[in-house]
Amino acid sequence: MYRKVILTNGIRLVTERIPTVKSVTIGLWVNAGSRDEHPEEAGYSHFIEHMLFKGTASRSATDISREIDALGGEMNAFTTRETTTFYVKVLDQHLPQALDLLSDLFLHSRLHQKEIEKEKQVVLEEIRMVQDDPEDLIQELHAKLVMGTHPLSRPILGKASTILHIRRQDLLEYMDRHYRPEDIVVAVAGNFDQSKLEKMMTRLFGRYQASKTTDSGTRWPAELHGGVTLKQKPLEQVHLCVGLQGIAAGHKDRYVIYAINSVLGGSVSSRLFQEIREKRGLSYSIYSFLSGYSDTGTVTVYAGTRAGEVARVLDLIHREIQKMAGRGMTSEELKRTKEQMKGGLMLSLESSHSRMNKLAKDELIAGTHTSLEEMISDIDAVTEQQVSRVARNLFTTENMAMTGLGPLSSRQIERLRQRFPLSMTSS
Repeated sequence: MYRKVILTNGIRLVTERIPTVKSVTIGLWVNAGSRDEHPEEAGYSHFIEHMLFKGTASRSATDISREIDALGGEMNAFTTRETTTFYVKVLDQHLPQALDLLSDLFLHSRLHQKEIEKEKQVVLEEIRMVQDDPEDLIQELHAKLVMGTHPLSRPILGKASTILHIRRQDLLEYMDRHYRPEDIVVAVAGNFDQSKLEKMMTRLFGRYQASKTTDSGTRWPAELHGGVTLKQKPLEQVHLCVGLQGIAAGHKDRYVIYAINSVLGGSVSSRLFQEIREKRGLSYSIYSFLSGYSDTGTVTVYAGTRAGEVARVLDLIHREIQKMAGRGMTSEELKRTKEQMKGGLMLSLESSHSRMNKLAKDELIAGTHTSLEEMISDIDAVTEQQVSRVARNLFTTENMAMTGLGPLSSRQIERLRQRFPLSMTSS
């Protein structure tokens, strides 16, 4: 059963009681991520995520780790371009201790400069990991190409030069601007007593107030760019991203684009997987994925292949994109992908953690709850005509962007320049 309660300070509590499970997951979501940072603050959201685990007025970092282990639970956090999330999953009888621990981290973290200096090195290592992982790196490079100078183009981890100069006061000022009660959603899913939970929430979070600083900044939609960027790097494969216009996370056509993505490259039965991997053996990893934000979105195809097959793989990707734009999908494909989407949706919502995620995202995106039955109905309502309309509108050459990373020779770069005559940069 779904419930929504707004505390007197503006914090939203959204819950779904699932009496058939023995677990409960609590997620505290802040509606602020890397896109909300000024250029000189790049990486602050993610750095704060790390720092809230480094000790409070009453618990050391070691105490925090030992306490969650003693509960037999899981506690973690993650940062996206639009949100920062802290969550804990425990057995239902441990809900009071888990909520107390989560509130202590969020409300009473010390943010000692000594701990900040140590954590700088941890985050710098995380940045280096991305540089060493070509699949992560090319998606970072691709975001810069597609989003240009928009805040959505910046890496969530930030830049090394910014991280090195972080001070405690910088983080406190950032939190003052963005960690306001009205921008916080606490989502709880699992087995719990609603009235007891509301009392605990009021006691632990009811006094939390925003600072006098109220300017949290303004988001604006990104203008998506086409073009080509090629970067030489001594790797075993060339890694490719091909990008197209997508739609925002809460758009009315979201289930249509889900279906398009599934058929294009979102599964092992997809056109790209079958054509490029199964039929021709040109790639081990080939897939497409969606990135939906509050006001814009993208569709991206990723592939890794040997240097000599880059042009061929790009031609096949381009061909499948054109086919989708020109002919949409068959009734059989649409029927199959609808069943796949419904099955994946129902299986994904079997855990309290997944339900918690959905509760929070529904609230942040739409301010309301969408039931499983409503989602199934929306999937069933997708038509071939809708698929054709959306694919035709989004999958255009003018919006297409391509990024390549790997052992590309100067001759290959020149050939690609001639074959894909879009604006191009290389390095």
